Amino acid sequence: MKLVLALTGASGVIIGRRLAEELKDQELHLIVSSGARKVAELEGVDLGGIEKFATKVWDEGDMGSALASSSNIVDAMIVAPTSMKTLSAIASGYSDNLITRCAENVLKTGSKLVVVPRDTPLSLADIENMKSLKLGGAIVLPPVVGYYTKPKTIDDVTDFIVGKILDVVGLKHSLYPRWGSE
Repeated sequence: MKLVLALTGASGVIIGRRLAEELKDQELHLIVSSGARKVAELEGVDLGGIEKFATKVWDEGDMGSALASSSNIVDAMIVAPTSMKTLSAIASGYSDNLITRCAENVLKTGSKLVVVPRDTPLSLADIENMKSLKLGGAIVLPPVVGYYTKPKTIDDVTDFIVGKILDVVGLKHSLYPRWGSE
């Protein structure tokens, strides 16, 4: 599967890091924004070496990238975490960097776009932007905990969210117990 994973400047960059680990056997194109790098530092998440999980690493400013063209079809793009700035830009078609341009292309070509908005509480503008994305074909997947899994660590919570993302992309995993399983 050909996938794009973008990490943006919202809290929860560990989700993107963990996704990169899980997607290492796919054709993975990685974009890490400067905001994501700043948040990772503040949250104590080591992004060093994340590139080793990717087939190709792109700079967020590289508008000459193959990903900037809708002729370069991908199976899915995941933006995790998604800052409200990036969510707003994607929802309004404001393609000012490679992340938002690639997301626009994914929506235009009918591939899967999964956004993982990490902010709370939500403003009306946030909700309207999520509505616009959903109407445009995106999957909006807030990182909400499933308490039925009885998480004991932050890694358990992260794995649940990453597992949900993998579910909607169509990749099998065993990161959390399914509802009703022993």
